[in-house]
Amino acid sequence: MNFLENKIAWRYLFSKKGHNAINIVSGISAAAVTVVTTAMVCVLSVMNGFGELVERMFSEFDPVLMVIPAEGQTLRTDTTPIASLYAREDIEAISLQLEQTALIRYKDHQVPARVLGVDSLFTRTAHIDSIITDGFYSVWDGAFERTVLGRGLAAQIGMNAHFTGALHLYAPERTKRINMLRPDQSLRHEHAFIAGTFAVNQMDYDDQLLLVSLPLARRLFDYDEHTASALRIQPKSDLSSSNLKSSISNTLGEGYRVLDRYEQQADFFRILRIEKLLTVLLLVFILLIASFNIIGSLSMLMIDKREDIRILSHLGADERMIRRIFLLEGWSISSLGAVCGLVIGVALCLGQQHYGWLSLGSGTEYIISAYPVQVQPSDIGVVALIVLALGFAAAWYPTRKLTIER
Repeated sequence: MNFLENKIAWRYLFSKKGHNAINIVSGISAAAVTVVTTAMVCVLSVMNGFGELVERMFSEFDPVLMVIPAEGQTLRTDTTPIASLYAREDIEAISLQLEQTALIRYKDHQVPARVLGVDSLFTRTAHIDSIITDGFYSVWDGAFERTVLGRGLAAQIGMNAHFTGALHLYAPERTKRINMLRPDQSLRHEHAFIAGTFAVNQMDYDDQLLLVSLPLARRLFDYDEHTASALRIQPKSDLSSSNLKSSISNTLGEGYRVLDRYEQQADFFRILRIEKLLTVLLLVFILLIASFNIIGSLSMLMIDKREDIRILSHLGADERMIRRIFLLEGWSISSLGAVCGLVIGVALCLGQQHYGWLSLGSGTEYIISAYPVQVQPSDIGVVALIVLALGFAAAWYPTRKLTIER
């Protein structure tokens, strides 16, 4: 579009029309686009904030990389591919873990739980000390087996870090048949004394998981010293985990899977992406309804400017040029609303991020005091693209029916 078309369209946008209703409808159209655009920026940023918050919670417990078997529940640690990992200089620590389900009992309370056996290098792959809520972290004190429970699991069985009684763990004999007459004789039994409780603020961890030493887990589930369910890998701090993941995958081959933190919590992040997509679609639908105002205001403007259209035609403007003038004028309405909405949305998000205007409430039931916000440039680009595309479509529809009366 040339300078003349832009100049005329810009003048039509801000000049007083023959009927005041056109100015009102145009203003409402721009305001509607502004409000919806602001809402899209704010909602997406809040969802990003919650996603980043939960990701940070998971990162306190989950390792940077985890190696699991491609099939089955356990892997052998005495194989050549696994042994080659210990010789790598780009890996800071490798911790072994063994996870299975068992029945735990304390006095009259008993519940099923996920028992996670960990070795002495576990603390180098997880920030466990930062999520301890009571007591301390220990799974072996040199004389007694210790355990650290999720806060919710400890509440279910009625114990805390200051109790001195033993916690009993039961698991079926893995290599033997269950005696249906005396099923209690088909259970392996271990016990440990509670050292502390932790909270990741996720039910899968807090309400189901307890940590014990790796030797205790192997005895309980009847595995030898070369069996584990996963390897927790902590890379050197100055290395890219994505590059290391690809390198380890190539080294281990098809019998193993290497998972980053997103893949370890694939279900959660998949649900988060679906929620984000559905939210965007809902707001796009609202924006689509708001765009009908642009169609109405542009149609009214073309009727109001029939005399101008006739004059432009006599001056030599062809039908294509006149259509582009009104197309640009209609698109300018949505563009103006998009710019204002993006500016307002980003300003509100940055204000919430720094000042916490919207509070979640008072008390200790919330892990944060205000709604978390994270503005991502990619979201801003997507919102701008959607608003401008719908604005263009709303402006194009009435202009294609424009006819010039000579």
